[in-house]
Amino acid sequence: MKMTEEAPVKSIDCTGLYCPQPIFEVKKAINTVEIGEVLEMFADDPGAEEDMKRFAKRMGHELLLVEHQEYGVIRFLFRRLK
Repeated sequence: MKMTEEAPVKSIDCTGLYCPQPIFEVKKAINTVEIGEVLEMFADDPGAEEDMKRFAKRMGHELLLVEHQEYGVIRFLFRRLK
């Protein structure tokens, strides 16, 4: 996975949500952006990093960035590929 910074066209906040809710929210949100565009998501579920890696691989999207921030928050950038 390459770590790159691209401007997201949409951002969703999944902090306070636990598996499987962040997966449902990303799946719903990524379908609202165009193919090739970037979705940003924030989560604090300890399992979110592994869940999002599996989600991106399974759904055929590119996980561009996993960035650990303060207070246990993780920032994700996904590129919609299909």
